[in-house]
Amino acid sequence: MNKSLLYLFLTLLAGCGDSEKKTSKVFFGGEIVNPTSEYVVLYKGDVVIDSSALDSNNMFSIQLDSIQDGLYHFKHTPEYQNVYLKKGDSLLIRLNTVDFDESLVFSGKGEEVNNFMMEVYLAKEREKRIIGDYYWLDPTEFSRKIDSLQQLKLDLLGNLNLDFPLTDKELEMAKADIVYNYAMFKERYPFKHKRLTKAKKVPTLDGDYYAYRKDLTYDHKDFTYLRPYYEFMVNHFANLSYMSCTHGCDIKDKMAKNQLHFNKHKLKLIDSLVVGKELKDNLFRNVAVDYLLKAHDTEENNKIFMEVFRALSSDNRHIGEVNDLYAGIRNIQPHRRIPNINLTNFEGEPISLTNIAKDGKTVFYFWSALNKKHLDDISKRIRYLSQQEPNYDFIGINVKTNPDEWRSLVKAKGLNSKNQYRSDNFEKLTKTLIIYPMNKCVITDNGIIVDAFGDIYRSFK
Repeated sequence: MNKSLLYLFLTLLAGCGDSEKKTSKVFFGGEIVNPTSEYVVLYKGDVVIDSSALDSNNMFSIQLDSIQDGLYHFKHTPEYQNVYLKKGDSLLIRLNTVDFDESLVFSGKGEEVNNFMMEVYLAKEREKRIIGDYYWLDPTEFSRKIDSLQQLKLDLLGNLNLDFPLTDKELEMAKADIVYNYAMFKERYPFKHKRLTKAKKVPTLDGDYYAYRKDLTYDHKDFTYLRPYYEFMVNHFANLSYMSCTHGCDIKDKMAKNQLHFNKHKLKLIDSLVVGKELKDNLFRNVAVDYLLKAHDTEENNKIFMEVFRALSSDNRHIGEVNDLYAGIRNIQPHRRIPNINLTNFEGEPISLTNIAKDGKTVFYFWSALNKKHLDDISKRIRYLSQQEPNYDFIGINVKTNPDEWRSLVKAKGLNSKNQYRSDNFEKLTKTLIIYPMNKCVITDNGIIVDAFGDIYRSFK
């Protein structure tokens, strides 16, 4: 450990060691092994609180005069993780980016609740595959299994609190981290079970199945950015929307296929039940992005959805992002000319997307050096399609890769350099062509869009 940082940490720790002495100051620092960025940034929600550059020993330190006790998160691009901070904490972390979450350890004042929540997080990650198998079970047995996993964590929390008494807010946060996680799985169960068993309807649930809901809240500001709480809310409103539409709406049997109706219903439920504006805004954003990106609905239906969204949430904190996404999707509907974006060819010369696509049938696909497996898979796919579909030109657009590495990878993967281009402006490219997911492809005919939401695997058999 860097000596100057250790000295500072010990000094701060000694200053708050006297239980009679209270301080509002907070120290948060530590060591990042194998750093992937030059900075560590501390957030409260989506607001930057402070940041620290790594020194020559890959150490960082953040000192705050006063904070609001609660959940924060720190980001070392591209990874991030939660940290609970309260007045008087002097907290060090150590992690290795090769195994970011698994290697993260907290030490100092405030370590108990943070190490516990980290262990719970890792345990939940390990349990995902097991719970995936539980979805085959009948409702009673599934519920029993989930309750058992939850109680194990709650018992550990109780023991921790006996050995190292937590504040009321720490205890509340740690408990919510557990309870909302397992509640989320119960919300998902009816649909996961139906899909796995290929049943025509969701399973019949007895009156006690959703009993856990009575103890949960739509209005707890401190939980807004707690991942299990947010993920529970996302799944909960999907569940409520499906069940209420199935039993109460005129369209009934067609509901599952009517994405516009389903998502309008979801927006109205969120608006009527969620109190906190920040949580409501985040949930509205989730519905909008999910619908616009995944439903691939008609231009008219997208317009109707946006009218409802704006009517219910005109001052949404994410309105700019949602409007940009809607505009981007509207501009790449079938029969429209592909947008004019500047790219660079293999020789380093500028060329426009419209110029590349102007003659014949073209398929644009996307790749990055950051995802080596995706690159390996898509390189094989393009070699295959180039032989099977000779009437198409398959054009690769590279993102988030420096020019030298890009050229090296093109040669190493055996890609045709004449059909490889690179974008320097990932944000503009993403907003314009809506690059999601990475297997997406854009199909054009003489520069006119045929399908802007194709899939490089499913669009060609």
